[in-house]
Amino acid sequence: MASADSQPRFGQSVKGLLSDKVGSCSGDVIALTRQVLKGSRSQELLGLAARNMVIQEDAILHSEDSLRKMSIITTHLQYQQEAIQKNVEHSKNLQDQLKHLLK
Repeated sequence: MASADSQPRFGQSVKGLLSDKVGSCSGDVIALTRQVLKGSRSQELLGLAARNMVIQEDAILHSEDSLRKMSIITTHLQYQQEAIQKNVEHSKNLQDQLKHLLK
């Protein structure tokens, strides 16, 4: 009779263990799903960060180009200023010469 009593108990303990394992596996599946979703969101954020980085890099390159152009313009303006100053000095000399000639 002991073996007849132990069979239902053994079956019930196996069912209990199996139920515990199924519950544990269900918990693991839920945790895995959450991790995959979190990884997906992380991937999404990384993609967004990469796109923003490209936009910023483009803005920096555009700014560098603008600064280079402004530097060239500044150099040209300096040359023009020097030429104007020389012309002003030359015109003063000419005015002085005209004054001496007209005296």
